Amino acid sequence: MNATPTDVVVVGAGAAGGAAAFHLAQRGVKVVLLDRAAFPRPKPCGGGMAASMQALFPFDLGPAVDAVIDQVRFTWCLGDPVTAVLPGDAPFWIVRRSVLDAYLVEQATAAGVDFQPGVAVQSLQRSGDHWQLQAIGPTGAALSLQARAVVIADGSGSQLAARHGLGPARPRFADTVSVEVECAVREPSTARFEFGLVRHGFCWSFPRQGGYSIGVGTFIGRDPADADAVLSQLLPSLGLSPDAGERRAGQLRIWDGHHPLHGQGENSGLVVVGDAASLCDPFLAEGLRPALISGCRAAEAIAAWLAGEPTALAGYTSRMRAEWGESMAWGKRIAQVFYRVPRVGYQLGIKRPTAPQRIAQILSGEMGYGDIAQRVIRRLLFQRS
Repeated sequence: MNATPTDVVVVGAGAAGGAAAFHLAQRGVKVVLLDRAAFPRPKPCGGGMAASMQALFPFDLGPAVDAVIDQVRFTWCLGDPVTAVLPGDAPFWIVRRSVLDAYLVEQATAAGVDFQPGVAVQSLQRSGDHWQLQAIGPTGAALSLQARAVVIADGSGSQLAARHGLGPARPRFADTVSVEVECAVREPSTARFEFGLVRHGFCWSFPRQGGYSIGVGTFIGRDPADADAVLSQLLPSLGLSPDAGERRAGQLRIWDGHHPLHGQGENSGLVVVGDAASLCDPFLAEGLRPALISGCRAAEAIAAWLAGEPTALAGYTSRMRAEWGESMAWGKRIAQVFYRVPRVGYQLGIKRPTAPQRIAQILSGEMGYGDIAQRVIRRLLFQRS
């Protein structure tokens, strides 16, 4: 069977894959975008996104935004609240991934991308100066594609990234349970983070149109949270039934060290983006911002590489390390200390007069963990001793 040739195949049409496909097409690159699901499709995700991501796109992201957040409230066991007003103009947005991902695909398609939903990639192999992809189409028929470069954007469950030496060989995961509830919203511009109900983790509650996106996550240790017990307390605090909502268990592939995000040697022409690249924030579980940033930066690098710049893909790894990884290295250290002594962390970290505003600035993209980490870690370690 002859393979269909193209410049770039993007495997996965989530936020990172959609962003990469759009920006490649805008640069005149011939792109095929694949996803195993039919679109639009639901995807467990809190949906929090810094409004600063608008700067990455020439089109308005507003149609995909469900709610605008202007303050964040932190609690310990549903009490002892601290509220931070977010800086800037509309610094934090709530989106539904089914809407955002489909919207990015729509923009990519309008830019010339060939989007093929319902296609599951089975294998990815080098063949001369091209990559050969074997896949199964929506009708069960075998498909074959050929590309000069491939963007791996197949999410936290990626089987392709580590197989080709991209990202960590053994990814680290946070266990999550996501809940979508349709209901009236009490405070439509307030996002909530609850730190006392979950051992080694936290809960979040984000308002959106017609309800809430709620989640429970654990970030260190091997024991998953008892999500039902946590939700039986959290949901009534929002005026909801303890068993309300549709629940989905999942895993977040969180940042766990600096790793190559581009292929080298026989893997040249490959890059990995988004959750498949293990870019999710290990402290606050933010995944949308690194997904969008990495998709855009990867597209820039691949377009340059296809145009003859041999070091462009290595530049993508370096740029993501500088723009995201250096901050996440500090975020990981904060998480390792904070989630082992969360009560101390809440009192000495969250409840300090300047701390909520700092976290708000991190969520909005105005500040990185490196700006606060050394003081926070010293304070927590000193208290433990």
